[in-house]
Amino acid sequence: MVWIGGLIVILTAVAIIKRYEVRLILFVSGLSMALLAGMAGKVGVILDAEQEIYEYPTGLAGLVAGFQETINSFVTSMTSVTLVSVICTVMGFAYVLKLTQCDAHLVHLLATPLTKMKAILIPGTVILTAAINIALPSAAGAAAAVGAILIPALIATGVRPAMAATAVMAGTFGSMMSPGSAHIAKVAELSGKEEVMSTIAVMAPKAITAVIIGAISLTVIAFIFKENKGYKPEEDELGASDAGEEKFKVNILKALVPILPLALLVVGSEAIGLVDEPITVPQAMIIGIVVAFLVSLTNPQEISKKFFEGMGSAYGSIIGIIIAASVFTYGMGAIGLTESLIETMKNSESIVSIAAVFGPFIIAVLSGSGDAAAMAFNDAITANAADFGLTIPDLGTSASLAGALGRTMSPVAGAAIVCASLAKVNPIEIAKRNAPGMLIAAIVLVIWMWLF
Repeated sequence: MVWIGGLIVILTAVAIIKRYEVRLILFVSGLSMALLAGMAGKVGVILDAEQEIYEYPTGLAGLVAGFQETINSFVTSMTSVTLVSVICTVMGFAYVLKLTQCDAHLVHLLATPLTKMKAILIPGTVILTAAINIALPSAAGAAAAVGAILIPALIATGVRPAMAATAVMAGTFGSMMSPGSAHIAKVAELSGKEEVMSTIAVMAPKAITAVIIGAISLTVIAFIFKENKGYKPEEDELGASDAGEEKFKVNILKALVPILPLALLVVGSEAIGLVDEPITVPQAMIIGIVVAFLVSLTNPQEISKKFFEGMGSAYGSIIGIIIAASVFTYGMGAIGLTESLIETMKNSESIVSIAAVFGPFIIAVLSGSGDAAAMAFNDAITANAADFGLTIPDLGTSASLAGALGRTMSPVAGAAIVCASLAKVNPIEIAKRNAPGMLIAAIVLVIWMWLF
């Protein structure tokens, strides 16, 4: 049965790469493996905290049992307190930031001084985008918010449009350090830590290193191919401020709102110890929403509508993938594939490191999404990190970051399409320029896991 499970996993990867609906593919694949295991009376090892073992009866009774356990897995993920509360409140906060324009004020505040320092425009744009992406954890959302301002500004200084768009795209995995990241929340849950800041502490050095590698690589490419200066832009390639329209006036209080929850989480973390109980992500986000109302005086009814709209969007798009991935993981365990993979990986830590990085990385490059592959890997393998001589935070954050790196050099990623549209270039041009940096970062990530 294991080889059938392997075939289904391969077909699942192909379907994801072909950009079929990810949640449907993961659910159907997981259910198929569970049903096959049930019909055959296969002993399925479900590798959760209790190491539960389900032994199905054969035939029709096994088929029914397989279906029931699959739906149980589905329901359990639907009601995960940690994941749902963290991800939904963060997305609700992001929607409120957009409504109150606090996100725009933050971007303008940080972008204005950068555009005056031409020598560091390209690496500065990468780092700035990554920093803003922590506060605005949606890759496409951060690309739109930052790109709308910085891409025309870079073009106006002589940077070629494709390079300007790539510089923004190269920083869109800063969200890997966000407390609202679905991956951070997932790894924290697997490791039994409700406080996400401890997981971010493991992720941050890896993500910062990757951002620096991406920034340096892009700077070198721009210098070699002379894409950092000398470009003569057309009128329609300039932003509003360059075209003579009224300059955006930054409100400092509004600009500080997006980073307020992050500051609260750091100050109120267990490591700092200034409060008796660590501040949770939902608490920080709700405080942020109240402050956004106070500094903007936006109609509270509109704020409420946007907050719950954001929560609903998060559940459908982000939590939905997590739920479907849990079904897929259950199917792998039921059919015996997870157990076989773990036994194989136990023989060599290097195999685990390479699989954790380049599995999600390659699928993300081809599909434009790093979420599905990273979530499936973490569900199936990361919970057993100790068997490979690794910790759950180390293995889980590496797999998650690898998926984000692959997505950052994918020409079909949503954020890449946003950046390409703003610069009026082909997304392939962005992918070509980002590829060296992201590949180097992925290789460094593997070496990091070997050394540390």
